[in-house]
Amino acid sequence: MAEKLAPETRHSFIHNGQKVFEWDQIIDEVNIYINLPPNVHSKQFYCKIQSQHLEVGIKGNPPYLNHDLSGPVKTDSSFWTLEDGIMHVTLQKRDKGQTWSSPILGQGQLDPYSTDLEQKRLMLQRFQEENPGFDFSQAQFTGSCPDPRTFMGGIRSD
Repeated sequence: MAEKLAPETRHSFIHNGQKVFEWDQIIDEVNIYINLPPNVHSKQFYCKIQSQHLEVGIKGNPPYLNHDLSGPVKTDSSFWTLEDGIMHVTLQKRDKGQTWSSPILGQGQLDPYSTDLEQKRLMLQRFQEENPGFDFSQAQFTGSCPDPRTFMGGIRSD
């Protein structure tokens, strides 16, 4: 049932009319998808994940991305992979349930309506995780959605 609450689409980060990357999030991670340039060997790409900073590029060139993140991440459980011409960066949120309006601090922010939709989806993921026998995929919120991190005593730790 949890897959019913997964992101339906990815958000695009556009800069100067060019798509820089796509991204989505779930309750405990943010995923970034970067289309790789052709004819560059996979061993030339690098990704450096720090607790509040991300650097991605091709060795010997200026970084493609070199930015602070919107929130802190757990570096020991964040990782990156290359597959089918895409670099997939998985950032494990340090603050589970936090709604990110963009992976990059101060850039490409979602509009308030889209941010609210993300927060509602993350809240339903939290409910699903805490109540695995129930299906929250058709649940709806009326009005503003509470913060998934703090609602009713906050997220339970394992």
